[in-house]
Amino acid sequence: MNTHFTIPKFRLPSFVARLGERLPQWPHALALVAGLNAALKMKLLPASELALLEDKLFRVRVNDTGGEASYTYRNGLFRPVFRPQREPDLAFAANLSAYLQLLARQEDPDTLFFNRELEITGNTELGLVVKNMLDAIEWPRLPLIQTSH
Repeated sequence: MNTHFTIPKFRLPSFVARLGERLPQWPHALALVAGLNAALKMKLLPASELALLEDKLFRVRVNDTGGEASYTYRNGLFRPVFRPQREPDLAFAANLSAYLQLLARQEDPDTLFFNRELEITGNTELGLVVKNMLDAIEWPRLPLIQTSH
């Protein structure tokens, strides 16, 4: 029997974000940058668009965990920015469930944005470039979970 897992819309309790904001944020940036660089290495990101990201500052905030990661793209690699000296060129903010739905391709960025579940601020043109890059990614197919009763 094939089982299709759907990520529900959820919001973590507010104390999680209050606690998360007090924790070091550098691990989030390292994990995000590692994932982005792995996507680069696997050639999942369209190379033609990467030059448009050069030296831009990005921020990803997970509202209900209190986590935040800033990073840039420079000389062919994504790099963490631990203490940003300026406002990001492009910033994303959403709850964990919205990011998971986006990664699973259960929801698209437009739907999340128009349902006010994904906040995007900054350079509109850069936002479209990033959105188009996300849409163009061909994620490796994972096998469905087989369950028996």
